[in-house]
Amino acid sequence: MTTGVLETEFAGRRGPLFRLALKTSFLTVLTFGFYRFWMKTRLRRYYWSSIRPGGVPLEYVGEPMEKLLGFLIAVVFLAFYIGIANLILMFVSFALLGGSYAAYLVSFLGVIPILFYAQYRARRYILARTRWRGIRFGLEPGAWGYAWRAMVHWLITIVTLGALWPRMTFLLEKYRADRTYFGTARLHQGGDWKMLYRPFLPLAAGAVLTGGAIGAGAALDPVALGGLVVTVPLMIYGWVNYRVQSFRLLTDAKTADGIGFVARPRRWRVLGIYALGGLLIYLSLSLLLVAMIFAGGVLFAGVFAQIDLLGGLDRAFDTIPAWTGALVVALFYFSFFVLWGVLTHIFLTMPLLRHYAETLRITGSHALPHVRQRGRDSFAEAEGFAEALDVGAAI
Repeated sequence: MTTGVLETEFAGRRGPLFRLALKTSFLTVLTFGFYRFWMKTRLRRYYWSSIRPGGVPLEYVGEPMEKLLGFLIAVVFLAFYIGIANLILMFVSFALLGGSYAAYLVSFLGVIPILFYAQYRARRYILARTRWRGIRFGLEPGAWGYAWRAMVHWLITIVTLGALWPRMTFLLEKYRADRTYFGTARLHQGGDWKMLYRPFLPLAAGAVLTGGAIGAGAALDPVALGGLVVTVPLMIYGWVNYRVQSFRLLTDAKTADGIGFVARPRRWRVLGIYALGGLLIYLSLSLLLVAMIFAGGVLFAGVFAQIDLLGGLDRAFDTIPAWTGALVVALFYFSFFVLWGVLTHIFLTMPLLRHYAETLRITGSHALPHVRQRGRDSFAEAEGFAEALDVGAAI
């Protein structure tokens, strides 16, 4: 190992993760979603402990009750917003404009800043509950500042038809990174947004060509629609390439009081994980569907074998409780989505996390002994808004 450089190991294994994800997902279904907060906590602890920079695992010290209470606080706030604010908007819209369209538009626009607010708060909570070498991470308050900046950058990006997407990526990441701490060491995002343009070009080319093919197809040009066979894969490659290369460039440009980072994720490896993982998930769910259809066919065949087909069919159906069909549908529905979540962890989340972890190095490790502990960051709603809105609170 190079002096002052710490390699990152990943110790997670598919078997233990599969058992943990399956068990916690099953308990979540049995408790009608109540166990979700315990499931997320246990999965994060497993993932965090598997990532080991310099051989020392990360620690996740978040508690499920924090998440539950934060979720309840967020639900109360959103219920007030949806119930009271939307009622006022609807009244004003009908009184002034004679219709509800303006109310729906204003209500939708009013949710957007809350989405960005929730994403920042979720990041702050996760960092505040993460430790390495006993030192806490942290993120300064600034959720509303992030929210209005994100709205402005998105507006600029949309107006320029996506041409300034790299600018938005860099400036939003800089806002978050420059407010991030590891103990007393403050992170700094270096570099410039123009450095992201080169990895952005394949995505831009794919998007432009795909849009052109769709536009030509709308003009009833079947040959142009055939071009989607080429342009859509190019756009998918461009998306993966941009995510991987922008992560590498942004990570390499980060420093924290003498501590640096070197990230070398490979775009083809990440693309392969998405392709193979997606294929395995599709095949597994297809086999589940076939197995359940076969089991249902065998079950009904056994029932019909006991029925007098000349006159007993109607009477037999009359003896079947009405709730049986609903139970079968619910069993299939939850089995399908539970297995989908579990397989996503096994075939996508863990392989991607492993690859990004094992291609990350920390430089300037001689500065680590100078880093001191920071105070605990406690705030009421944890990542409740992100949970309630289903944004920014993933594993």
